Amino acid sequence: MSKYIMLQGTSSHVGKSILTTALCRIFLQDGDKVVPFKAQNMALNSYVTKSGEEIGRAQVVQAEAAGLEPIVEMNPVLLKPTGNSCSQVILMGKSIGNMSASEYHNGYSLKALDIVKNSLEKLANLFDTIVIEGAGSPAEVNLKANDIVNMRIAKLTKAPVLLIADIDRGGALAAVVGTLELLEQDERDLVKGIIINKFRGDINLLKPALDFLEQKTGKPVLGVIPHLEQLGIDDEDSVSLDEKATDIKNAELTIAVLRTPKISNFTDFDSLANESDVALHYIKLGEKIGSPDLILLPGSKNTTEDLLYLRENGYEDHIKKLVSKGTPVIGICGGYQMLGKIILDPEHTESDLEVIDGLGLLDTKTTFISEKLTSQVTANYIGKDFLDTEFNAINLQGYEIHMGRTEYIGNKIQNAFMITNRSQNKVEYPDGSIGQNGLVMGTYIHGIFDNDDFRRSILNALRIKKGLKPLKNTINTYAEKQASYNRLANTVRNNLNMKLLYEIMEK
Repeated sequence: MSKYIMLQGTSSHVGKSILTTALCRIFLQDGDKVVPFKAQNMALNSYVTKSGEEIGRAQVVQAEAAGLEPIVEMNPVLLKPTGNSCSQVILMGKSIGNMSASEYHNGYSLKALDIVKNSLEKLANLFDTIVIEGAGSPAEVNLKANDIVNMRIAKLTKAPVLLIADIDRGGALAAVVGTLELLEQDERDLVKGIIINKFRGDINLLKPALDFLEQKTGKPVLGVIPHLEQLGIDDEDSVSLDEKATDIKNAELTIAVLRTPKISNFTDFDSLANESDVALHYIKLGEKIGSPDLILLPGSKNTTEDLLYLRENGYEDHIKKLVSKGTPVIGICGGYQMLGKIILDPEHTESDLEVIDGLGLLDTKTTFISEKLTSQVTANYIGKDFLDTEFNAINLQGYEIHMGRTEYIGNKIQNAFMITNRSQNKVEYPDGSIGQNGLVMGTYIHGIFDNDDFRRSILNALRIKKGLKPLKNTINTYAEKQASYNRLANTVRNNLNMKLLYEIMEK
């Protein structure tokens, strides 16, 4: 019989995802066959499994920490906000359309519960330990009736619950006491302990507060987890970008990422930030792009809305001016679509606008259709014109998530990549485009910069353009990620009462 532990929070962004990741790696280190699970996730940062299903990025990170290949049962329901209190609903990895918040919570969420139960049953048959992550807060009384991710799941699995509070934002003690007070008695009984997360300072000064908390609630404090800087682990939500301080290191290359309102899969650029010669800046509303060595246009859940954002706030003109002066631009997925000449949305997949002009930096036309393409891919870089640099980069790994289909409408087509494998099927499919005299490149392949040789080749092309000597690649992204999981696990293990945790899980 599988053992369960569930992590719930006093609010969103208190560290549930990262602590779930830590426990997955700890249990793996201790010899358990462990799996993560989140019934319903709301995030724009997603991923595609080997079999082509879309799930939340957080569960992918947790799966990696558990030593597993991600599968859709780890996150059977994914909600991707599209704007105006509306989300695209992904059920078992496939889109079933857009729903308003009211339509979903009042009419559909409980219908998805059987899917959630089936996923849990499958995981229970395959794994010894299931680490369950909740969402938001279990005390959101307006949502509890149709909840399928917090206490309903705890009751269904009889999972002991650990309640997490973020002390860094202040009011942690009140948040814990208030959350427990708003729960029903049977729900409070399921809460077996408290974790204080993101602590900075002298633990001895906190001890009186911990003693008070235990006396007030009757629940043990299992641990106080220190605030961890530079985890090197993928973040789930773009809110985490607020905590990414602009890198002011004296780097030789500066890269600007346009932080658009509907930015998605921003983890595409994390590996660039890890390079010693790169300073990565996320350009927020009101901030100037400056004079970077490279501009990046990220993926988007609403390409039309983000394109209008660039246009209405002066970024479109600034990007075009920089390109005219020799600054290169790379767009991924939605960013790639924006770089083209025109975007068509005849089915109103994204907005009420059926036609919108793109930035006009690539000779492409994108048409949105209702069918979403989701697949893992292997590709070879075939671009010869970008930055006037030719290099070999083969067997690149990445994934596609898009509803747009892009055509080339210019006279000369210069593709960026050749996809050789899509969802485990051999193909020969050109992807992406290069234009504007080798200064502009777009692609649908997410995760392309996680390929170490490709990333360094692009950076070296920028270095050469700037008159700098190229550098050898010294980073192994996979190895560094594994080291980050181990560092996280060791920190949490050393600050958590593991003996008590195992006792709680055995009861």
